[in-house]
Amino acid sequence: EVQLVESGGGLVQAGGSLRLSCATSGFTFDDYAIAWFRQVPGEEREGVSCISSSDGSTFYADSVKGRFTISSDNAKNTVSLQMNSLKPEDTAVYYCAADAVSCTGSYSLWQYEYDYWGQGTQVTVSS
Repeated sequence: EVQLVESGGGLVQAGGSLRLSCATSGFTFDDYAIAWFRQVPGEEREGVSCISSSDGSTFYADSVKGRFTISSDNAKNTVSLQMNSLKPEDTAVYYCAADAVSCTGSYSLWQYEYDYWGQGTQVTVSS
């Protein structure tokens, strides 16, 4: 059974940092890409970043480029998202997702490319 479990969310002031983690199991980690998405109530789920576990290639949404860094620990089947210089508009529920996607273009941040999802973790950035 495929499982993805997010952790690390919380409340932080604008300009601060948080590190999210996505622990995975139930699939061959090296064969999949892991992506982070976020969603605000009433809005579409937005792709944030993607990493290919096989070769480490990454892709970022323009809104987070230069502030967020995605990384993977293949030994632990875990992907992290380091979020720096956080803004109130980063407030959302953050989800990790997995599928056999190549993180080389904007399509890698389309939610419909991913079949496996975690339950989400809340990130709140206060102004």
